[in-house]
Amino acid sequence: MINLEKGQRISMDKGLSLVGVGLGWDPNEGTGYDFDLDASAFMLGSNGKIPTDDYFVFYNNQKSPDNSVESTGDDLTGGNSDGGDDETLNVDLTKVSSQIQEIVFTATIYKAEERKQNFGQVRNSYIRIYDAKNNTEIARYDLDEDFSIETAVEFGRLYRRGGEWKFEAMGIGSKGGLQSLVNKYAQ
Repeated sequence: MINLEKGQRISMDKGLSLVGVGLGWDPNEGTGYDFDLDASAFMLGSNGKIPTDDYFVFYNNQKSPDNSVESTGDDLTGGNSDGGDDETLNVDLTKVSSQIQEIVFTATIYKAEERKQNFGQVRNSYIRIYDAKNNTEIARYDLDEDFSIETAVEFGRLYRRGGEWKFEAMGIGSKGGLQSLVNKYAQ
């Protein structure tokens, strides 16, 4: 398992076909609200945009039109697991449409502005990528104090290069929540 740093890239095994992307965090006490983190995937064409809205997989659209990316659902508190993944995106690399060149994985805080929340207040948050066939962790990226004021993080991307899939840890934070990412990647 590789503990990724921003900008680090890794090649995926050629035989890897089912990838899980897990987002985990612990419920935080004392802020008055639960922390509702959301894992999303933006499936991008060669122009860096989603071809249609259906290629944006999140809590209100849980499956891509090519059936390659699927969300397991929305955990509203971080309490679904004890130290494990609270939300998961499953990716079948064999089904990804040929028009999709990269899949950007994001984590956002639901109603962050209204609740005055940011990633600096979330405890033990991380994103991990693993082989979904045998649950072997490939890489992990901890969402820690680097994002103390941010409400949205583009944590990593799977991308095609020379006929194979690679993964890059992005670690790009922003304050605009999920809407800022939609604005960035929509046509």
